[in-house]
Amino acid sequence: MTHTIAIAGGGIGGLCAALCLHAADLEVDVYESVVDPGELGVGINVLPHSVRVLDELGLVDAMDRIAVRTSQLMFLSNDGTSIWSEARGLQAGNPWPQFSVHRGRFHRLLWETAIDRLGADRVHSGHRLVSVDDIGRHSEPATATFHDRSSGDDLTVAADVLIGADGIHSAVRKHFYPDQGPPRASGLVLWRGAVLANPFLDGTTMFMAGDDDQKAVVYPIGPPDANGRVLTNWVAERPLEVDMESVSWNREVDVDDVARHFTDWDFGWINIANLISSSDAAYEFPMVDRDPIDRWSFGRVTLIGDAAHPMRPNGSNGSSQAILDGEALTNALVTKGDAIEALRAYETERLDPTSKLTYANRQAGPERVMQWVSDRCDGSCQDQHTCVDGSELEREATAYKQLAGFDVAHLRSMSEKLDS
Repeated sequence: MTHTIAIAGGGIGGLCAALCLHAADLEVDVYESVVDPGELGVGINVLPHSVRVLDELGLVDAMDRIAVRTSQLMFLSNDGTSIWSEARGLQAGNPWPQFSVHRGRFHRLLWETAIDRLGADRVHSGHRLVSVDDIGRHSEPATATFHDRSSGDDLTVAADVLIGADGIHSAVRKHFYPDQGPPRASGLVLWRGAVLANPFLDGTTMFMAGDDDQKAVVYPIGPPDANGRVLTNWVAERPLEVDMESVSWNREVDVDDVARHFTDWDFGWINIANLISSSDAAYEFPMVDRDPIDRWSFGRVTLIGDAAHPMRPNGSNGSSQAILDGEALTNALVTKGDAIEALRAYETERLDPTSKLTYANRQAGPERVMQWVSDRCDGSCQDQHTCVDGSELEREATAYKQLAGFDVAHLRSMSEKLDS
């Protein structure tokens, strides 16, 4: 059965879903609120289980032109002493790489690919969702109203399926959960930036350093320029309570105000304070999520990505899980004759794993090993922390990969199925 599909939200999740749906010969339109989507944001990681989806969409070569294939993840204490390191992507034996990439460049790639494949007449920028008017039960379509920022007119769209891919402040989700309130604060604030810098270590390594009191995450997100410098993403994290009713999202702050917290964080091969202070800008926003909900699908309407399961960035899983949502939703619509039944099947597959991941990320995900060391080390560890047994660290890393769905054994099994 052919379904007509409308997606509210043209971010990473919405566009990947649109490309998956189009590849399955389903009729899909994307409605994005922003008039001219640009290369906004800083770095993200796209993990191997979601790169598999990008590979099936024929986008890996394009990713290689704008991103870095991450080779290693390191956990360090705040003096640079090694806690744990592990190979990532192909170096870990995965069938697919892990990419570190500038969010805006990745979004631009998906946006242009969607226009090319779906057609410019099906990718609608400047269309803000005003209301979900009818959730579409049984034989009736779902309807939604969008405000066209260019013309000033309202447009009512009817579709067999309406997908809310409109992020953590989702209007679609709010329609079904009007009393949900603001996102749930963690008591932590992030400052983020990106700067051209000389590569560190092998040029493809990502590291996390510190503990619950203060943390830094640094990784390259682009190929070298003509001078050999690479665009390098940094994240600084510190405890800070914020009023979620009045918080300013992505507020620009003085880089020196962030760098001063890291004046002693010189590891020899990188000076974090210098890296931050050499940036043109830093952006502040609270680390937040929302409590998992019992239901995403209502009649012919469902949620994906941050609209469905906004989670803290620990473990670098947000965008990857949104990509997996799009694939799962497409498969359900292809295999189920009835749209409402398909949305229920999609929800059944994806709701529980993402809920568990949301709760795991509240415990800092795989990064919590850094706090273990902070709690247990007596200061005698040199070059390599031995205060936490290596087998314990490895179990933690493996358990998180299994929970998130990108452990090597699982991905190899998927690769073998695709090859057979």
